[in-house]
Amino acid sequence: MRTDSTSALFRVSNPDKVFWPEEGYTKLDLVNFYRDVFPVLQPYVNDRILTLERCPNGMLGDCFYQKEKPPGMPPNTPTKTIASGSAGKEIHYVVGGALETQLALANLACIPVHVSGSRAKTFPRPDWVCFDLDPESGKFADAAKACLVLKEVLDALELVSFPKTSGSRGMHIFIPIRVGPTADEVLDFARDLARRLAASYPKELTVENAIAARGDRVYLDVFRNGSVQTVASPYSVRRKPHAPISTPLAWSEVKASLDPTRFNLGNFRARLRRKDPWAEFFRSRQTLRNAVSRLRAI
Repeated sequence: MRTDSTSALFRVSNPDKVFWPEEGYTKLDLVNFYRDVFPVLQPYVNDRILTLERCPNGMLGDCFYQKEKPPGMPPNTPTKTIASGSAGKEIHYVVGGALETQLALANLACIPVHVSGSRAKTFPRPDWVCFDLDPESGKFADAAKACLVLKEVLDALELVSFPKTSGSRGMHIFIPIRVGPTADEVLDFARDLARRLAASYPKELTVENAIAARGDRVYLDVFRNGSVQTVASPYSVRRKPHAPISTPLAWSEVKASLDPTRFNLGNFRARLRRKDPWAEFFRSRQTLRNAVSRLRAI
């Protein structure tokens, strides 16, 4: 996948540094990917608060999270200042949306893209609800099955939903909503729905916070909906073997037999030539209030 074409747009430091030794993918491969995918990534990062996960040595070393805008970013990088009660200070979060910002983050070894559910201008009022389905069994098939169960409930609530691979072992479901409810209200809705679902499928699904209590069930993580919490964006590369991509799917593609690593840094350009299964995402915003009322009536 590696080319040197990005150098005409952006100076990449240590472009030949290998991030995925088994496949031979380099930092330049990562930067070039985000350059190529940016037209479809941009709607999901535009004006969104980002949390940075920096992996300076790729698969060969540790990663660390960073909320404050790091030195080395372009001077005109937009930020959102948010007071942190736990840290006792204000944090200047990077705000996505510009190609220059995304390339600079990749150059700083930010392999994944972690986005908030709120845009900076409407913080802390999200425009989507997110469910993160994490199979404690480690089997993607379990996450895919849980994903289809959750879809049935969302359909009953008359909510249009969109699935994607997490880029790891799980699945994400996004529900585009109209801006209005606060992040706490969105979190309450997601938590209520997840608890009801886990009670209906106690052998398959769980909302247990304690990892030891989950067994091999699929954990329904709703906490990505918190006001400054983030989730891997569509088209985010993940620091995992084979460099998988968090890939938007059509519902017809969600099957237990799906191998999420088939979408990876080496072959993803072919996927971009296909029809976008999330093309209607931002035209599908819906009022959460009606779904809340329907859920309470169940």
